Amino acid sequence: MPTPRRQMPRRIYPLRILGMGLGGMVVATVLWERQASPMAWTSLLLATLVWPHVAYLLTRRAADPYAAEVRNLLIDSALVAALVPLMHFNLLPSVMLLTLTMVDKITTGIRGLWVRALWVMLAAGIASTAVMGLHWAPETSMRVMVACLPVMSLHTLSVSAVSYQLIRQSARQNQMLDELRRVDALTGLFGRGHWQEQAEAALRRHHTTDEPACMLMLDIDHFKEINDAYGHTVGDEVIRALAHVVRGNVRAGDCAGRYGGDEFAIVLPGMHARDALAVAQRIREQTEGVRLRSLPELRITSSIGVAPADHRHSSLRAWIDAADAALYVAKNGGRNQVAGHMEHELAPAV
Repeated sequence: MPTPRRQMPRRIYPLRILGMGLGGMVVATVLWERQASPMAWTSLLLATLVWPHVAYLLTRRAADPYAAEVRNLLIDSALVAALVPLMHFNLLPSVMLLTLTMVDKITTGIRGLWVRALWVMLAAGIASTAVMGLHWAPETSMRVMVACLPVMSLHTLSVSAVSYQLIRQSARQNQMLDELRRVDALTGLFGRGHWQEQAEAALRRHHTTDEPACMLMLDIDHFKEINDAYGHTVGDEVIRALAHVVRGNVRAGDCAGRYGGDEFAIVLPGMHARDALAVAQRIREQTEGVRLRSLPELRITSSIGVAPADHRHSSLRAWIDAADAALYVAKNGGRNQVAGHMEHELAPAV
C-alpha cells in the first residue's frame, strides 16, 4: 500500500495544474492590459502551463519522490514570486497570489517549508525584477478583480475540502486509538481502564437507584505452572480460551474485561447475587471442558469470586476488594470453584 509520502506527488499534480492555470489567467489579464512583451508572455506560459507537467515527471523519475516534491513546491513559490514583477506589482493579484502560495505551503504540514518558501520567493522576486526591470503600477482594474474571483473561491473551497478530510482522518484515528484503549488485544475483552469506568458507573447506579449489580473476579488455576511448563505461547492460548468462555456467558449490557495477567473481571449490571453465582458456575464448568488444539491433554480450571454491589462499598476499590476476597476463598478452598462474598455469608459454592 502506498505511503502518504509516496502518494503526495500524485495528489499535488492535479492541484498544481489547476492552481497554476487559474493563477495564470489572472496574470494573463494583467499582461494583456499592460501590453506585455513576448518575453513576459513566454515566461507566463512556461510557468503556468509547462511547469506542472515537468514537475510531475521529475517527481516520478526521482529516487526519493517525496524530497523531489518538496523541491517542486519551493520552485512553485519561486515561479509565483517571479510573476509579480511581470505584472508591474499590480496590487490585488500580487498580494493574492503570494498569500495563497504561502497558505499552500503551510497546509502541507511539512515542517519549516513556509519559511524556506518565503526566502525563495524573496530571492525570485528580486531576480525577476533585475531581469525584467522595476515597473511600479499597483492599480487594479475591475477586469483584473473579476479574474481574481475564481482563484480566491476555488482555493478557499479546496483548502476547506482538504481540512475536512484531515478532520475526518483525525477522527478515525482517534476512534481507532479509543478502540485500542478500550479493548485488550490478546483476549478481545475490554481493557482494564474501560472496564473500571463501566464498573464505577454500575456502582454509582447502585448507590443512587439501588439497581443491583455483581462483580465476578476470575483467575486461571495454576497459570504460572502452565507458563513455566509449556511456554508463553500456550499460556496466551489458555488466556484466549477462557476469554472465549467468558464472552459466551455475558449479556450485551455486561462488561467483561482482562484485569491483568491471567485475571479477568466481569460486571453484571441489574443482576442479583444468586443469578451471578449461576453465571460464575457456568463459566467454571465450561472452562473445565476447554481443550487446546496444541495441547489437548492439558486440563484448565478456574476459580471465581462473586461480590454484589453494596452501599458499604464507598469506592470501586472496595467493591474489587470484596470480589478479590471471594476469589481467594475459592482458591484457598482448593481451586476450581466459585465463592460468593455476600452481605451475610462468605461461603464457597462448588
